[in-house]
Formats: sequence, structure tokens, C-alpha cells
Amino acid sequence: MKRLFFALLSLTFMLLAEQSQAQTLTVTTVTRPPFSYVEDGAQVGFSMDLLAALAESLSWDYEINRVEGFGDMLETVQNGTADLAIANISITATRETQMDFSQPIFESGLQIMIPSEAARSPSLLQALLSVELFIAIGLAFAILLGGGMLMWGFERRAQPYFDRKLNEAWFPSFWWALNLVVNGGFEERMPRTAFGRMLGVVLVVSSLFIVSVFTARITSVMTVEAISGSVNSVNDLYGKQVGTINGSTAASFLNRREIEFTGYEGLTELIAAFEAKDLDAVIFDAPILSYYATHEGRRIATTTGGVFLRENYGIAFPTGSPLVEEVNQALLALREDGTYDDIYRKWFGSRN
Repeated sequence: MKRLFFALLSLTFMLLAEQSQAQTLTVTTVTRPPFSYVEDGAQVGFSMDLLAALAESLSWDYEINRVEGFGDMLETVQNGTADLAIANISITATRETQMDFSQPIFESGLQIMIPSEAARSPSLLQALLSVELFIAIGLAFAILLGGGMLMWGFERRAQPYFDRKLNEAWFPSFWWALNLVVNGGFEERMPRTAFGRMLGVVLVVSSLFIVSVFTARITSVMTVEAISGSVNSVNDLYGKQVGTINGSTAASFLNRREIEFTGYEGLTELIAAFEAKDLDAVIFDAPILSYYATHEGRRIATTTGGVFLRENYGIAFPTGSPLVEEVNQALLALREDGTYDDIYRKWFGSRN
């Protein structure tokens, strides 16, 4: 009887083990190129390739449940409706209290993305075409023309050069004032009346200020454009229209730095706001922004500054999941046999 009992017990355990192996795992993910997205009906991306390699190593059958929101993905793990979740899931202390994680599968961080035109340095042509500079030039010309015509009024009967009718005198008078300012005057056309000489002295002295103001205006316009238009680091985000995704590590970082931002429910909404020029800068996961800036947004977006707030991505499991240990062992094996490096190079090139 004992032998029969142990035989039945062993058979039961074998059947349960086979059933467990044959079980189809539910894997939740969210669209985050280049980690997880659908292309021509296929599940593609770094995380999807890594999942396929793990499934082959562990003899898994699995089905993908792609949800709309990042929070929705994490919720399926927390409530146990998914066996695991994979995409670009940052391992954080808060999330560790709500779910279990595998060992890190990707080293990431945050980065800033800005419009391409904002990354260009202001040029001399941009400064010359500014409204403020046009106003300054217009005022300078008006002063020169007014001074020249005033000199014509004083000197038209005493100086042959100014002996012209009103409709013929405006340009020679302007030309005389311009040369007075630039060259210091004409000795052969020196004013002869007392008022004319006084005005000439005033114009010569003021010319020093006119030239210096003109030069300073070009410099100041270029400086203001450079300061107001560029975002090179986190410190430049204050006062700008900043966007990120609600509940992300980027949102937590911005809150800690007390930087005002607009939160969006998903990546699609965030990118749409950026493309609509509602945002001066986007702060989010570096590989996500880099992929967008070099693919769909290559003509309108660029990343700026270095990667900061380094973080690791992991695979999320319900708390106490028995899958964690076997996944960690399989990940180590994939790193040792080069499979992980092959997947990494496929999506991100060689690692530094």
C-alpha cells in the first residue's frame, strides 16, 4: 500500500509539473519604442526580444497583453492578473514595496529633449533681423537725417554744399551727417555759421555714442536670444514649458526640483504636445527620447545635455512570484552566452 501511495503521489506531482510547464504566461506591456511596440503586426523591441529569449531558455509559452497606460501595466502585476510585465520599467524603492523585480535588464536615466531650432546658436543674421535692432537702426537714421536737415537750415546761405532746394537737399544733408559721424566730418565743408558749428560739434560727440549703442544692440540681441532660447541642463528648465508623463520617475524628479511641468497620461499625448509646439522641453527616459529624436522626430527634435538620474529597468512580477528566481538565472545565462549583448547591439549599437 505504501508503494502504491508513493507511486500515486509521484504521478500527481509529475502531472502538476507538466501542467505548470504547459501553462501559458500572461505578459503585460505598453508601447515604448524601442523597447516594446508593434510593427507590421509583430511584437518588436529590445524588451520583446529579451522576453522571447527568456521564453526559449525557460520553455515558456506566453501571450502578450498590450495596454494603453504605463500605470495600467503596473496595476496588472500588482493585482496578479499578469504573471509579469516588461517594457521600460524603472526599478524604484516605491515600486519594490508593491511588486517584485528581476535583476536589472537595462541601464538608463533621464534626458531632456528640445525642438531642433532651439538648439541652434543665434547667428549674426538673426540678430540683424530682430525687431529691436531695426528700431535702433531706424532711430539712428532719423537722428542723422534730422541733424543733416537742421544743418541745411543753418548753412544753406553760408556753405555752398548746402545751397540746394528743400526737395534736393535731404540726401546730401543726410550724407554729410553720416560722414560726420563715421569719419569725423569734412574739413572742406566745415560749418560757417555759429549755430552750424555748434550743431556739428554736438553731432561729432554724439557719434561716439551712436556707434557704441549700435554695436551693443547687436551683442545684446544675440545674448538675449541665446539665454532665452537654449536649454542645456536641468537648471535651464525653470520658467520653461516642460512636459513629461504622470507617475513617471521624471515627474517625481521634477517635483523634487520644484520645476513646474505639464503631465500627460501617455507617451503618445506627450509627443503630440511637443510636435504641436506646446512644450519648450520634454524630460523623460533617455533611450525613449533618443529613439524618437533619431527616427520619427529627427527633423524637429534633438536631445540636449547628458543623461542624469541613472536608473535601471527590470521585469516586474507580482509579490512572491516563483518566476523571479528562474528568470534571474536565465538572465545570467543570456549574459554569459552573449545572447543579451546580441539583442542590445541590435537595438542600441555597441556599448561604450
